[in-house]
Amino acid sequence: MKFLTAPTRFLFFTGKGGVGKTSIACAAAVQFAEAGRRVLLVSTDPASNVGQVFGQTIGNAITQVPLVPGLDALEIDPEQAAADYRERIIGPVRGLLPDKEIASITEQLSGSCTTEIASFNEFTGLLADPSLVAGYDHVIFDTAPTGHTIRLLKLPGDWTGFLDEGKGDASCLGPLSGLEKQRTIYAGAVKALADPSVTSLILVARAQDSSLAEIARTAEELTVTGIRPSNVVINGVLPRSAAAADSLALAVRDREQAAIADMPVSLASVPRDIIELKPENMVGLAALRSLFEDVTAIPNDGSSQHGDDLPPSLEALIDELAGDAHGHGLIMCMGKGGVGKTTIASAIATRLAELGHQVHLTTTDPAGHLESTLGDDVAVANLTVSRVDPQQAVADYRKHVMDTKGKSLDDAGRAVLAEDLLSPCTEEVAVFQQFSRLVNQARRSFVVMDTAPTGHTLLLMDAAGSYHREIARNMPTGSSYTTPMMRLQDPGYTRILLVTLPETTPVLEAGILEDDLRRAGIHPWGWVINQSIAAADTASPLLRHRAGQEQASIDAVRERARRLAIVPLLQQEPIGRSSLALVAS
Repeated sequence: MKFLTAPTRFLFFTGKGGVGKTSIACAAAVQFAEAGRRVLLVSTDPASNVGQVFGQTIGNAITQVPLVPGLDALEIDPEQAAADYRERIIGPVRGLLPDKEIASITEQLSGSCTTEIASFNEFTGLLADPSLVAGYDHVIFDTAPTGHTIRLLKLPGDWTGFLDEGKGDASCLGPLSGLEKQRTIYAGAVKALADPSVTSLILVARAQDSSLAEIARTAEELTVTGIRPSNVVINGVLPRSAAAADSLALAVRDREQAAIADMPVSLASVPRDIIELKPENMVGLAALRSLFEDVTAIPNDGSSQHGDDLPPSLEALIDELAGDAHGHGLIMCMGKGGVGKTTIASAIATRLAELGHQVHLTTTDPAGHLESTLGDDVAVANLTVSRVDPQQAVADYRKHVMDTKGKSLDDAGRAVLAEDLLSPCTEEVAVFQQFSRLVNQARRSFVVMDTAPTGHTLLLMDAAGSYHREIARNMPTGSSYTTPMMRLQDPGYTRILLVTLPETTPVLEAGILEDDLRRAGIHPWGWVINQSIAAADTASPLLRHRAGQEQASIDAVRERARRLAIVPLLQQEPIGRSSLALVAS
């Protein structure tokens, strides 16, 4: 593997969710440690599963991995980091200020902006403070899904410029408290990120057009900030030997090889590694050690999971949605990045439209690709398509505020207001407003929402909760009102589908998401297991072996799900109306 030769001090693995960043980061950490180096493995993913891979609890403190001498790990917990951050600000004034003032400050610090800044502080400290990582030869970052990572990696530059120019008014007053003293740390983080002799940025993808296009976008956006990719890793590629004499395996390999051959030109000059699909899931030390082996051992045990003991098809869930929702309501496809939420949302939306319902299909994912999934069939009768574009949302929000609040201000006042609207926190407000409009639109028609990967979506939910609390506090007693959070909590209005893959880690992470939603009073309507080999038909020994491993994950979902559907791995890419019909059948 090219990225394992002459490694830098800091290594970042990033890419679309579900491509195997955690597996590759963990396997690299094991290889370096077993070569005698001291390694710190850090996860900045809100849905981290590094502990699950090594079979131990890690958490928000540097923890030894006993199975691998020389390896320590750390999972940055955004919620705990936010709680600690709030306490550092509120603690010194608790008891000195009135309770009402403390409550107001606490509310300012309860939003997703605070969570992101708090996690960011933990992250940049490791980059910029030599004392924190003095004992390590390498610090490996298993980063969050792409949209979250871009925000995280851009923040050092954003906040440095934001502080240098003296900006920051009421919209960021709470989260920005105390950031001035972090200026030196942020500048150090920017310098480390942009120095290729210190930091390697390794883009991880699957051999799929959408996944490769995603890392190309990541490379382009980060290059603007002065951070350039050092390597591309294409993970989980079906070996040639596994595709012999099997139509499904041949089709999968052909489309993977075509995707690699047609990689975006912007990645052509970046050193590239290919990792073959392994028989076992990447859990445990033995599996991690096998990940970088050049030749994949093909099992010949003949095991597979077929027959009648599988959940029903997606069509059954769609028919229930159509009959139960009276022609309107919000349908949200949620889950870890890379599990196929876009495909499932598109299949549901097109099927409902074909049944005669008015449907609005949208995505809150900054890297959403609805148009490419629908193919040439965007103009389906009864179906409209949109996306929440953060940049456009911010531009629209800034214009609205300047046209309203800024209308009566003098030039100096407008200049101050314009500066405040350049705050990185403005995006949170702008995107939430568009999200709220989409939620309300479901009163009149079906709104099928392809959500961003888990971390981003929970931030939106958090914003909805903060807005609800603010409205409730300021409304007169006995007043009638409905907030977006109330609509999300209404099972007659909102139906949430948790989308996962028949693998241990995606199922565990979907379960964590379900628990988070339930704590917020939001109860998922059903689950969808996507890309199941057990639900497909294959004679490939490698695929049959992986199919045999799916049953435990399917059973784990059955124990949780009120409703459950399974979608098979298809021979053709699920793009266009005919292919989406196969997903929905």
